[in-house]
Amino acid sequence: MATLLNGRTVANSLLEDIKQDVENLNSKGVRPKLVVILVGSDPASSVYVRNKQKSCETVGMLSEKHDFPETISQKELLAHIEKLNKDKSVNGLIVQVPLPSHIDEDEVVNTIDPAKDVDGFHPVNVGKTALGLEFEELTPATPKGITRILEYYQIDPSGMNAVVIGRSKNVGKPIGMMLLNRNATVTTCHSRTKDVSSHTKTADLVIVAVGRSEFVRSDMLKEGAVVIDVGIHRREDSSLCGDVKFDEVEKIALAITPVPGGVGPMTVAALLENTILATKAQHNL
Repeated sequence: MATLLNGRTVANSLLEDIKQDVENLNSKGVRPKLVVILVGSDPASSVYVRNKQKSCETVGMLSEKHDFPETISQKELLAHIEKLNKDKSVNGLIVQVPLPSHIDEDEVVNTIDPAKDVDGFHPVNVGKTALGLEFEELTPATPKGITRILEYYQIDPSGMNAVVIGRSKNVGKPIGMMLLNRNATVTTCHSRTKDVSSHTKTADLVIVAVGRSEFVRSDMLKEGAVVIDVGIHRREDSSLCGDVKFDEVEKIALAITPVPGGVGPMTVAALLENTILATKAQHNL
């Protein structure tokens, strides 16, 4: 039976470290602050933002939510971002996605000051990640959360054959680069990959971020693989599942993340870690 990679345990440990960082910064007269911009009233986005604010409260970090109607113009939104870029009291800034169709998400990301881009989506921060481990700073929260889980459970990707299923700019591509930075041999599979199983059957480490419910089954993996499931889906009976058929895969895997309680809790914790990193850099600490 696989070792359960409990993201809640890792997140709680990381949040304790962040709480200590906040206290140390406060003692120097520095109050880390995260600002989240929420456009419209998407229910899922509202829940995500609430969770981020609760986590900020847990560690003693300042947080603000700036609400705007779905009808806000792109010009108005970008002007507000520029205002926050110049506000020295703001250390971390994120714009919750998805955004309304008339807003250009790429332009929004590109407008955020890279030094405050705690989502790690700005091309400057993506480029730093591509350069190597020593340049990694503000990396996307979900990939960073995955690396923290691996570190906590002392799973070293160095020398592993790693397969990433999914090539999204927020998860698949950056975790591929981050695994390369940690000396894994990385293959990325996606919707045009002809035979995903031919790659996953030889993988020591499989990161699944494909967005398809229970896509990865036990017959696609070799025995003893480490499996990280990034997906989350709601079944008809309201129960949750991931991109991996958990009940099957846990019987053959060396280690596996559950859904819920795996990668999910780490995303918010990693976001707050990025806010601490950004705060320290802005104050030369």
